[in-house]
Amino acid sequence: MTTRRRRSRLGPVAGVAAFAVLVAGGAAAVVGLLDRLDVEPPRPVRCSALADGTPWHLATDQAETAALLSATTVHRGMPARAATIAIATGLQESKLRNIDYGDRDSLGIFQQRPSQGWGTVEQVQDPVYATGAFLDALDRVEGYEDMEITVAAQTVQRSAYPDAYAQHEATSRAWASALTGWSAGAVTCSLPEPDAPGDATGLVERAGRDWAGTVPAVVGEDGTVVLDPAPLGALDGGAQRVGWAAAQWAVAVAEPFGVTRVAHAGQVWDRTTGTWAASDDVVVDGRVVVTLAG
Repeated sequence: MTTRRRRSRLGPVAGVAAFAVLVAGGAAAVVGLLDRLDVEPPRPVRCSALADGTPWHLATDQAETAALLSATTVHRGMPARAATIAIATGLQESKLRNIDYGDRDSLGIFQQRPSQGWGTVEQVQDPVYATGAFLDALDRVEGYEDMEITVAAQTVQRSAYPDAYAQHEATSRAWASALTGWSAGAVTCSLPEPDAPGDATGLVERAGRDWAGTVPAVVGEDGTVVLDPAPLGALDGGAQRVGWAAAQWAVAVAEPFGVTRVAHAGQVWDRTTGTWAASDDVVVDGRVVVTLAG
């Protein structure tokens, strides 16, 4: 005897509908689980300079280089335009990184060539020397302050791509304005929590390097590092400007030294939030107080 198999009473349309219900139910369960776990997407690790409401991002190591270039222009008494040109050049030539390779014998942040008189191989790969050599050459360009950025950069670099520097103008302007102190509270960094105690000695040494000793830095009894930009207060813009230059420099170099807070002029940058906010911290005489992990 032949046994007939009972056919499902669900037609094709009903079957698809049932499958959709199962999928929807599973998706809802996943969403509900994530809601219960309160999962938030991780913040990107980077630094930003705010200009006219727009954040211009750099990686943390790029921000460190921009901090050196800008600090050097400040303690030399050069205009912010010099910092803009230097940052734009560094972005184009090396992405603001001290690289050990390049076209022919080009090396370092600015891809300077020892064979063209920029210095020895060791010198052009020293960020401080390379920055000084670039700014020396820029300072010899008559009227660079009023030139288009790409023209001033090309006059120094003599690149095979003379118009390439222009693409970095907006980023460079934002970072130069903030790191030379003309834009207050504009530099922020979004960083993970430090996984080791902060390096106060290293931060003091970096301040001595970047500011050429013109911004004294000392470790206080409570482990904070205090920066005193007062010696530069006679520069254009005065003490308020150089104070913000030093404060935002400290934020830009926060990642490698385990900096968790920077306090200046009634404002505090906090590593947890990654932003500046008003604070009751008392910081006198335009100093910058830097707190480190641990």
